[in-house]
Amino acid sequence: MTTTPVRSRWEDQRSFDELGRPLRDITFCVVDLETTGGSAADGDAITEIGAVKVRGGEVLGEFQTLVNPHTEIPAFIAVLTGITNTMVADAPPIGAALPSFLEFAAGSVLVAHNAPFDVGFLRRTAQDLDIDWPAFEVVDTVKVARRVVPRSETPNHKLSSLARIFRAGTTPNHRALEDARATVDVLHGLMERLGGLGVHTLEELQTYSTKVAAAQRRKRHLADRLPHAPGVYLFRDEQAHVLYVGTSRDLRKRVRSYFTASETRSRIGEMVQIAAEVTGIECATTLEAQVRELRLIAEHKPAYNRRSKFPEKTTFIKLTREPWPRLSLVRRVLDDEADYLGPFGSRRAAQSCLDALHETFPIRQCSGRLAKSPSRSACVLAELGRCLSPCDGGVDDLTYAAMVRQLRDALLRHPDDVVDLVNAKMAALADQERFEEAGVHRDRLAAFVRAAARTQRLSSLTACPEVVAARREEVTSATGQQARWVVHVVRHGRLAAAGVIPAGMDAHEFVDQLRASAETVLPAIGPVPAATAEESERILRWLEAPGIRLVDVVGEWTCPVAGAGRELDRFSAV
Repeated sequence: MTTTPVRSRWEDQRSFDELGRPLRDITFCVVDLETTGGSAADGDAITEIGAVKVRGGEVLGEFQTLVNPHTEIPAFIAVLTGITNTMVADAPPIGAALPSFLEFAAGSVLVAHNAPFDVGFLRRTAQDLDIDWPAFEVVDTVKVARRVVPRSETPNHKLSSLARIFRAGTTPNHRALEDARATVDVLHGLMERLGGLGVHTLEELQTYSTKVAAAQRRKRHLADRLPHAPGVYLFRDEQAHVLYVGTSRDLRKRVRSYFTASETRSRIGEMVQIAAEVTGIECATTLEAQVRELRLIAEHKPAYNRRSKFPEKTTFIKLTREPWPRLSLVRRVLDDEADYLGPFGSRRAAQSCLDALHETFPIRQCSGRLAKSPSRSACVLAELGRCLSPCDGGVDDLTYAAMVRQLRDALLRHPDDVVDLVNAKMAALADQERFEEAGVHRDRLAAFVRAAARTQRLSSLTACPEVVAARREEVTSATGQQARWVVHVVRHGRLAAAGVIPAGMDAHEFVDQLRASAETVLPAIGPVPAATAEESERILRWLEAPGIRLVDVVGEWTCPVAGAGRELDRFSAV
């Protein structure tokens, strides 16, 4: 086993962009193996390990050891590598050699030519020896070369061919250390080419693809002025029209990813070609960024955003307030003291939920108002026993009102009547092997449970004039991991303020200042929040996350114990 001192090389990439992890700052461990065969899974063993550790073009050290495989080396392998049984007889076993290599490679990015073979062999051997395998990042020079070196320049991408192209100082000869040295030169040659194409970080190296147009890659400068901070970004065209809105914990890093192969969406690729500017809005917290994103999408309705563009296009189920109440689908909530279920993202989902309710509660389905003493003819539903038929006096007002009270209770508090009845119908149909019909009832029940749970959760938050909550979060900075306390003020389901308690400041004083500067929010009509349902649901997910501390709650924030939320898990896959 040998180690050699440092030698200097590759000094021409000192101006790398600081986004992500610049290649000049990465410690690479280039490794090569010689083995008795092609598969560790088939019992083949390692006979030699060679590795070179490099950073910023400088060789930091080398590692080489023969390994006793405790098995015969096949003749053709001995001829190929020059490693014989006699040479490895006194060499350390892999149980001693592998830990030494792992210690040498610790903290680096592994590099190999055909990495699935070399790294896969090492990982499988570690597994067989019950040695913990570190979570190495891996770069495969074959994979990179196939993207960078065209076939017009080389007949293949073997190490020997690439070593000639990049004029490696070492000729590969099927010995581990020499091949690792040659791979170092190939790696540096590939990096020099990629540097001219705007690839300067490890993330860009790992995702580089010739599928990314040069014009698209050249637009990386659009992210140069964005901060490494959470926030919202807006792609704009030459007329300053908003094309796309997104959010990220790291604005600059996320926007840069749009100009690499990690971005594979064809629509977004088209958007990037049109984009002329990227605007960033820095936010105090991740939740604030998510909320701002939703609001900006709803405001600008960008052509390349698929979701959240039309929060106003919602549907509710309304239980009317009249002598003979009924259920109907409506677009908005009115200040009419009626009960509402929703909002639904589509009219189809609302109709499915409505069908489940009508199956359970035989209230009238006809449209229009009925007089207190109606004198109409009974409809087909009445003849089928699916309507109490107040139209022709088939039910008195007290009996009908009792049914409506049960329906209202199912909407607002206890969904058991609907769940039990539809479940019974599904079971009966399944017993008769009428699975398609049973599936229809299942979908209706799922739509109802989701809508009821959503309404109950949103209504509970909407009813609170103010909720103040805080959570301790770990963030990564230039100096390492740091803890901070984030605080949010929520009023009637709308995010009114967000902030981070500065180090050394009294927490109570900060919260008081945040509340005083928070947005004034008036309650909306009915059970809907003073924001979009999607915004309030984002807030709810944060409030319900582990580690949340409620600083203050004005009003009552409660949900029914026996509400629809307890049924949600059953329908998570529907």
